[in-house]
Amino acid sequence: MAGFEGPAPTAELSAIAREFSLGGVVYFARNVEEPVQVAETSWRLAALGASDLPAWVAVDQEGGRVARFREGFTRWPPAATLGRSGDDQLAQRFGRALAAELAAVGVTLNFAPVLDVLTNPANTAIGDRALSGDAAIVGRLGALLIEALQTGGVAACGKHFPGHGDTSLDSHHDLPVVDQELARLQAIEFEPFRGAIAAGVAALMTCHVLVPAVDESRPATLAPDIVDGWLRSELGWSGLVFTDDMEMKAVAARMPVPQAAVAAVAAGCDVVLVCSANHDLQVETLEALIRAVEEELLPYSRVEQALARHRAAKQRFLLRRRPAAPPQAHVLRSIVGCEAHQIVAAEMARFA
Repeated sequence: MAGFEGPAPTAELSAIAREFSLGGVVYFARNVEEPVQVAETSWRLAALGASDLPAWVAVDQEGGRVARFREGFTRWPPAATLGRSGDDQLAQRFGRALAAELAAVGVTLNFAPVLDVLTNPANTAIGDRALSGDAAIVGRLGALLIEALQTGGVAACGKHFPGHGDTSLDSHHDLPVVDQELARLQAIEFEPFRGAIAAGVAALMTCHVLVPAVDESRPATLAPDIVDGWLRSELGWSGLVFTDDMEMKAVAARMPVPQAAVAAVAAGCDVVLVCSANHDLQVETLEALIRAVEEELLPYSRVEQALARHRAAKQRFLLRRRPAAPPQAHVLRSIVGCEAHQIVAAEMARFA
């Protein structure tokens, strides 16, 4: 999955899609002007995928400081407000409203909810993005958000496995360490992911953290014992696994992105995120994956397995008739940033 520059798909992005196909495209603030523009861009982006495997149109729209859509959209408070409220109905109303706004502008996948348990209050990388420091609350509210998003037609991706809540560094800039034993991770960090799986979440995302109790040298995204071992075997997850952005310094400062992408797929990840607008790097990453299969460094069966998971998830959420045109402005205005959603946001803000 690729990022791009500006408010419309670039010629380079379109060329990559034609030559290689793309799993999907991800929005950032640099791509966003206002709801009508986003809807038009999403309509064009959805056409970049293959006919049998349409492209995901994805975004990180958590609320609070991680919200790519702002101007004209509802400004949602951070997820921590839901945890403080303890109000299941408020969480459901938020999830339904969020799904309605995303679906209206053509987004089909939201990289949310955050399922990290904030056990380290000094953890600014996660902070108020987490629902709570209590694993049971995170698990309960996370499952409700997943169900609400997906009932609204938007695939949810829970993050960041095996857990980023106990760290003190930000993986955007360095490699955080989760220095906990497996028994503690099973009891606390894994619990919300179990709830997400039980709720039928579409996908889960790994994080670039080091867990010495299992792998002393590789970040979780690149560690087979964590992805294929803990997530697949221990938790029984058989669906899509996304990497976090492979250009984050926790990985990219230690290994070239193309090489890391091959390692991530070998470890059990199904979707590699290269989120900048560096189209040369995206091509290099695709070519590295192709070479790895050709040279039998990456088993073809592993790639086929990943594609099968894509196909299953996309059949569930994407294989419907593409509209003849983006929605009209008056239709968007009746949904995006509407009064009913503003009321939900205001109720959440009471717990800020």
